[in-house]
Amino acid sequence: MTDTTGHVADSTRNWVDTHAPVWLRPYLRLSRFDRPIGAWLLLLPCWWSAALACGMARDVRSLPAMLALFFAGAFLMRGAGCTWNDITDRKLDGSVERTRSRPIPSGQVSVPQALAFAVLQSLIGLLVLVQFNRFAIMTGIASLAIVAIYPFMKRITYWPQVVLGLAFSWGALMGFAQVFARIDAVALLLYAGSIAWVIGYDTIYAHQDREDDAFIGIKSTALKFGERTKPALIIFYGLSLVLIGAALARAGAGWVAFAGLAGFGVHLAWQIARLNISDPAHCLRLFKSNRDAGLILAAGLLADTFMRA
Repeated sequence: MTDTTGHVADSTRNWVDTHAPVWLRPYLRLSRFDRPIGAWLLLLPCWWSAALACGMARDVRSLPAMLALFFAGAFLMRGAGCTWNDITDRKLDGSVERTRSRPIPSGQVSVPQALAFAVLQSLIGLLVLVQFNRFAIMTGIASLAIVAIYPFMKRITYWPQVVLGLAFSWGALMGFAQVFARIDAVALLLYAGSIAWVIGYDTIYAHQDREDDAFIGIKSTALKFGERTKPALIIFYGLSLVLIGAALARAGAGWVAFAGLAGFGVHLAWQIARLNISDPAHCLRLFKSNRDAGLILAAGLLADTFMRA
């Protein structure tokens, strides 16, 4: 539901609700600036790849600029992607209690206005992307095809989380594209490990809407796994650890990187142990905690990179 300020039901009180100009608030909500967790989850594989690639190159001179550009790009492109998602899902969002007060279904923003805003965000994101080399630019542009089709996957498959994983893990390739102007086995292993991580955490997220999704015919891994979600998470989170560990080993990473991976794994195990799929608020908290899990791994990779350099 929305209150008199247009506050969105699936958000929490934040700077958008309290400090942003009233006319700007619906657009910031379209971009999810009131809920930055998605931007963090998009950013973290970028930081992993930047750190690991610079560690392999034993050269950190370009690393600070890369981290900053990835930060800006992740927030911009996540905003554009969420705006596109809300345009395509506007009728579905109106049928779900948690999302019916989003800017488009609630009438705060029209579809043409949302389209124009998505284009604006994409153009600003392009300005960030062109700071990279040609190979990295083309690699980044290639991700747009996956972003474009993702909102439609939940209509046709119980595995839309796989497509989300392909999109949200793309940053795992970008650091290697920039540092080496190629995508090698290390990058692909890191990418695959990130995909498995995304499938796991987005399954937790999807349990918030399980009943509404079943009612309106939307598919997800939460519905696919149901009461078998914990065993499924063990498989996907375990696969993530194995694949990322293989990437670190192939990259010649040191002990501190593996310590970061161990911390990442402990956090994922804690999520599985704590999970209660019948409590939507609890599922949201566990989903959000993946930012901390990803930052633990990022810290290990960055420390290893500077030690190797």
